[in-house]
Amino acid sequence: MNFIETTQKTFNAIADAIFAKLQSGEEANINLNAEDTVFVRINNNKVRQNTHVEQRTISMQFQKNSRTAKISFEITGAAELDTTRALEMLEMARTECSLLPEDPKQVPMRNNGTSNNYIKGSLLSHEEMFEKLIAPATGSDLAGIYCAGPRVSASRNSAGQDHFFATDSFFIDYSLYLAEKAVKGTYAGTQWNQNEYAANLAQNKNQLKLMDRPKKVLPPGPYKVYLAPAAVAEMASMFSWSAMSYSAYKQGSSPLQKLADKEKSFSPLFSMRENFSTGLTPPFNSLGEVSPEKVELINQGQLKTFLISSGTAKEYGVEGNLAGPSEGPRALEILPGTLAKENILKELGTGVYLSNLHYLNWSDRPTARITGMTRYDCFWVENGEIVAPIADMRWDESLFDCLGENLLAVTNFQDIDPSVDTYNSRAWGGKKLPGLLIKDFKFTL
Repeated sequence: MNFIETTQKTFNAIADAIFAKLQSGEEANINLNAEDTVFVRINNNKVRQNTHVEQRTISMQFQKNSRTAKISFEITGAAELDTTRALEMLEMARTECSLLPEDPKQVPMRNNGTSNNYIKGSLLSHEEMFEKLIAPATGSDLAGIYCAGPRVSASRNSAGQDHFFATDSFFIDYSLYLAEKAVKGTYAGTQWNQNEYAANLAQNKNQLKLMDRPKKVLPPGPYKVYLAPAAVAEMASMFSWSAMSYSAYKQGSSPLQKLADKEKSFSPLFSMRENFSTGLTPPFNSLGEVSPEKVELINQGQLKTFLISSGTAKEYGVEGNLAGPSEGPRALEILPGTLAKENILKELGTGVYLSNLHYLNWSDRPTARITGMTRYDCFWVENGEIVAPIADMRWDESLFDCLGENLLAVTNFQDIDPSVDTYNSRAWGGKKLPGLLIKDFKFTL
């Protein structure tokens, strides 16, 4: 059996054993996160590290007498050995529950259905991997990390739900360097296409040539800007920092409080939703609740709904929409507009082309104000032509302005921005994003 088949068989054996040992009044939800990943680190267009990681992690939520215990542990893929350990964890959860206070957000477990999805990919073989990664970057200083392999997420509970999701996927998160100058890129998916990867690198090489021109130092002030999809991805990440959480809204800490209360609005050009059809993450959350394929969050500038978990729905007596416990977007999509790629520089005219943004944080939550820095390949544009790279600048901007009346256009194309975090394991998720043309974008330093 391959990794996915072995993992599914072992997970089912563990779940069956735990459910068979549950006593009256006890419930259990069991989640699995697993990967069989090759990690390749590249520096100066040479492979410096080649590592393989195989890991499987079980997360169990045990409920009894209105109390909730959560325990995580690693398994090996050997069903008999792993089942013995899982039953030991069940006894530990029982003991822990007897010492805990009641959980006001606890929701009785229910059968959230059954699903079994496998997105089969076409990845580089180990024999061809090194050559195909570095050959298109010949003559360049390429540095980055390549990760690829099968991944698994699963969820079962004692009420009968049974969800299994697996995918073969890859990403390469890289930079091209020219002395202290750099451009950044990513390439990701489930089907490796060598021509697409080479085209990505060729575009980055051209940008790096532009970066070799003398830097232009811009004075602080408002500028017309174009945010490429990678820059929009950084800004969109702020929607995960309490902005779309109904719990945060009720507690008064959501930066979109004024949008929800209709004191402010975004531009009619701006629409945002959860879209699980991208296949970047399983459609079920840690409770095994299956989200609708698409959840409309903001439509033509108006808030349609926050993300509402079952626990929050119970706490505030509202209808939930099966969001995860953190109530952050898991498959965020900003819908496209009408601005064609070939017209971006023409429509920008004179202004700033922002390929990337970094170090973002809320500078004033009540006004949805964000601060951040420009970085990598950001350029000054005059009369529709790139003139020079700009020196790094700090900006400070309210979402109510840049996504409101100052939003001039949205591109008719979108890019996938995959999650490239590898802390503990490869992260699920990502975003599907267009570029944005904005006026009066405020630079402060």
